[in-house]
Amino acid sequence: MRRTRAGRWAVHLAAARQFHAREGHLRVPRKFVEELAGGDGESGMPVRLGGWLDNTRRRADRLTPERLAALDELGMRW
Repeated sequence: MRRTRAGRWAVHLAAARQFHAREGHLRVPRKFVEELAGGDGESGMPVRLGGWLDNTRRRADRLTPERLAALDELGMRW
């Protein structure tokens, strides 16, 4: 099943929040894959966080203010 654009954003943002909570920053290597924790002991879902953050930086001028604010809260380096 394909996710909507908003659904993909939510998954990647959740992975960014999980990484930030664990590491305290968002300096993620381009090839980094975050295992997004599943609920109730489920195995994690791999999320290509590094590539997503890099692409998001390149497209920052097209992000909504809400999405910019969500990443700013995590200390995103633009």
